[in-house]
Amino acid sequence: MSIAATNLERYAWLSVAAALATIGLKTLAWWLTGSVGLLSDALESLVNLAAAVLALSMLRVAASPPDEEHPYGHSKAEYFSAGIEGTLIVLAAAGILIVAVPRLIRPEPLEAPVLGLTITFVASLINLGAARVLIRAGRRHGSITLEADGKHLMTDVWTSGGVILGVALVFITGWLRLDPVVAIGVAAHIVWVGVGLVRRSVAGLMDAAIAAGDQGEVTRIFEEYSRRYGVAFHAFRTRQAGMRRFISFHLLVPDEWSVAQAHRLSEEIEERIRSLVPNAGVFTHIEPISDPSSYDDQELDRP
Repeated sequence: MSIAATNLERYAWLSVAAALATIGLKTLAWWLTGSVGLLSDALESLVNLAAAVLALSMLRVAASPPDEEHPYGHSKAEYFSAGIEGTLIVLAAAGILIVAVPRLIRPEPLEAPVLGLTITFVASLINLGAARVLIRAGRRHGSITLEADGKHLMTDVWTSGGVILGVALVFITGWLRLDPVVAIGVAAHIVWVGVGLVRRSVAGLMDAAIAAGDQGEVTRIFEEYSRRYGVAFHAFRTRQAGMRRFISFHLLVPDEWSVAQAHRLSEEIEERIRSLVPNAGVFTHIEPISDPSSYDDQELDRP
């Protein structure tokens, strides 16, 4: 396993540790208060733990080297992690509704709300710190798994804030039905987040193109070399697979060039692209610029 993969696993272990800590704290807060809002927060932390363990396992799979059956590697495993995490979030929302709706019909008083809210606030600070680390690491390393896990934890922070506010208002106003109303609001919010994660996962599995900014970097390289050497480019295609990016294009060179000369230029261009687009695999097809057949294969499926 590479050093980079090991570093990503360390971030995943941070998520596991944060989930375990917050589960304990939020469960204690619910036990002390009897608040269904705080229970909903604790249930979401259980999902955080499942998602963190799943992220850890998928990062290990994604870091596995290419083999005969998977010559392009296993990086798409990260999309399964994000998709399953989104599904778990939706299931957690269903669990919250099952608990909250009966309490909405038959409200019950809260106990020790100040202590419960204090404990929940501490748990939220733990999630906030872990979320910021994971999101930054995910964006820096191009890992959808870490970024999704970080955004999930950040969602937990916001929902915890809503729960804390709701329980505090119950304590101040005495309106007991506000507690389950807050829980239902938490459920609706995390469903929205879960659906977004599933949609992003599906988009990745559909071989989406790399980011527009990275495509622009490649296009500028094409324009530079076209002016310098009188070459041309077409059939430029990209796709994203977790941390990996795949870029292919056709390089059309003057007819009088030797194979060695064209190869040297293609190697130089590929190196430039890899230096600007992280984790990129680059594939070049060389063709003579004046041969009509060189222009017959620009589409994905050649006619």
